Amino acid sequence: MSLLDDVRDAARLLEPVVTRTPVEYSRALSEIAGTDVYLKCENLQRSGSFKVRGAYVRMARLSAAEQARGVVAASAGNHAQGVALAAAQLGIDAVVYMPIDAALPKIAATRQYGAEVRLHGLTVDEALAAARAEAERTGAVLIHPFDHLDVVVGQGTLALEIVEQVPQAATVLVPVGGGGLAAGMQAALAELRPDVRVIGVQAARAAAYPASLAAGEPVTAAELHTMADGIAVGTPGAVPFELLHRYGTEVRTVSEEDLSRALLLVAERAKLLVEPAGAAGVAAVMAGGAGAFAGPVVVLLSGGNIDPLVLLRVVRHGLASSGRYLALRVRLHDSPGALAGLLRELAKLGANIMHINHTRTGIDLDVDEAEVELQVETKGPEHCAGVLAGLRDHGYRLSEL
Repeated sequence: MSLLDDVRDAARLLEPVVTRTPVEYSRALSEIAGTDVYLKCENLQRSGSFKVRGAYVRMARLSAAEQARGVVAASAGNHAQGVALAAAQLGIDAVVYMPIDAALPKIAATRQYGAEVRLHGLTVDEALAAARAEAERTGAVLIHPFDHLDVVVGQGTLALEIVEQVPQAATVLVPVGGGGLAAGMQAALAELRPDVRVIGVQAARAAAYPASLAAGEPVTAAELHTMADGIAVGTPGAVPFELLHRYGTEVRTVSEEDLSRALLLVAERAKLLVEPAGAAGVAAVMAGGAGAFAGPVVVLLSGGNIDPLVLLRVVRHGLASSGRYLALRVRLHDSPGALAGLLRELAKLGANIMHINHTRTGIDLDVDEAEVELQVETKGPEHCAGVLAGLRDHGYRLSEL
């Protein structure tokens, strides 16, 4: 059986379980890319991400004896929810290990789907070690988030939907962590539509794949410090790496600023809520600009499970990166009316004050000085520059935070 046949079998298994998520045309991204760009909205999938596809296929293909022993998994969020939902659909007992600082909404959702959640360790790797130990001790089957062929072909079912929904597609951009999603889609498209180019996207601060593909073997990432926790995987999986290496799949990287701007654009222009990992493909389009990708382009929004607190921080970061949020520090003479004068000047310049902190005593302040820290809303990079120039023209001593 070819991998494409295996993906088609997986799609039949998933028919009663997953949602055929919509594809939306993005005018904003099309203008940036210089070609038509479509968004495959897997953030609207059951459990909030594509992960249920691979988890269900893996678990449905277990023998009756294996299913009776139950399953165990480890995840910070999306895989946890996918496993929990799949287990509930199949009537399998599931234990999911999650890091102790996992987002509360993700913990709650995993429990609501019926899985037993155990908090262990500070990282997914530590949680995974605990899950492996649990599997060895109890005989439960470990459901790996990406390093198993059944998981890979389950994720690859997305390729079948994309080809039907956007038959003219030339490029598909896929977020990459362990690589299961990209590998499944690449394997399916290599047989079904070899003219379609699959390009993986990783966060630059958690990018194991570019170095691994160059070396010809999995290499551990130098760092894992990214807001895109859904694709913050230290080492590529052996199964997906072999496929991506075999097909010569390209993997690009995007910065934290790229990710935050992408999340903001998707929320504002497409009216969709995605997590930072889910916006990686959008970030690649925005960073690449016109002509970076052959079109039409399909960008996979892989997930929408974002902690509201993370969303707040990322939106603020995105506003700052796009020049619509300015933080600055201003030195004033500590005299009556000085602060009022600064605020009047900001009002004239059209800056809307969000937060202000006025300090009159500090080790780096002279006796007749005060310092004001301000956060203001602006209308873009040009307005930011105008606000700063206007304050300096009026003699204010300032610095950006």
